[in-house]
Amino acid sequence: MGQKVHPRGFRVGIVEPWRSRWYATKKEFGDLLVEDRKIRKFIHTEYKSAAIEKVEIDRTRDQVIVHLFSARPGIIIGRKGQEIDRLKARLEDQFGRRMEVKIVEINNPYRRAQLVAEDIAQQLTKRGSFRRAIKRTLDQVMEAGVNGVKIELSGRLGGAEMSRCEKASRGSIPLSTLQRHVDYGFTEAKTAQGVIGVKVWVDLGDYADGEISDGAYAEASKVSKKAKRSHKR
Repeated sequence: MGQKVHPRGFRVGIVEPWRSRWYATKKEFGDLLVEDRKIRKFIHTEYKSAAIEKVEIDRTRDQVIVHLFSARPGIIIGRKGQEIDRLKARLEDQFGRRMEVKIVEINNPYRRAQLVAEDIAQQLTKRGSFRRAIKRTLDQVMEAGVNGVKIELSGRLGGAEMSRCEKASRGSIPLSTLQRHVDYGFTEAKTAQGVIGVKVWVDLGDYADGEISDGAYAEASKVSKKAKRSHKR
C-alpha cells in the first residue's frame, strides 16, 4: 500500500520554516498551541473573501505578532486602515494579549496551492462543472510559470449517487524529493449534494534555485575540485 505523508509536514524543519515561532515551558505549551489554532480559525472565518493563504504567528514575552499572507490585502486593511485596527482590537479582546497584525501581499495567487484549492471549491459551490473547473485551473496554474500541478477531487462529483475520486495533473510532481518545493493545499467545497474534498499540489522548482552554494553545483556535477579553506593554517 502507498504510504501517504503531508508534503508540508514532510519538509518542515528541514527546508520549510515553522508556521508558529515561539518557545514555551511544558506547562504553557498546550495552551499556547490551542490559542494559535483559535487565532487562525478566527481569522479564516472572519475574512473568507480575503484569499488568506496562511497565518504565521511569532510570540515575544509581551506581544503576539500575526503575519497574514493574503492575495487581497485591501479587504483586511479597509478604508484608511480602519478594518485592520478593528481586527487587532477584536483579537486583543478575545485572547487578552497585546497583538500586532502584519500583512504580506501575495502577487500571484496561482502559485499558491491553498488559494488554488479554495478557487476550485468556490466554483464547485456555485454549481460549476467540476471537469471545466479542473481544466481551467490547470491552464491558469501552468501559465503562472510553475513546473507542475496536480489536482484531486473526491466526493459526489456532478451530483452522482456514488462518490468517487477524480485526478488531473500537468508537468512534474516529485512528491518524495525534499529538494523540490512542492506546495500543498486542501479545502472542502460544501455543495447541495454533500461535501467535496479538494487537494492541490504545485511544484515550484528547487529550493536551491537562485542560490549559489555547493549543493546547487553538486546537482549539476560542477563541484570545484579544490575545497575552499575558510582560514589559513
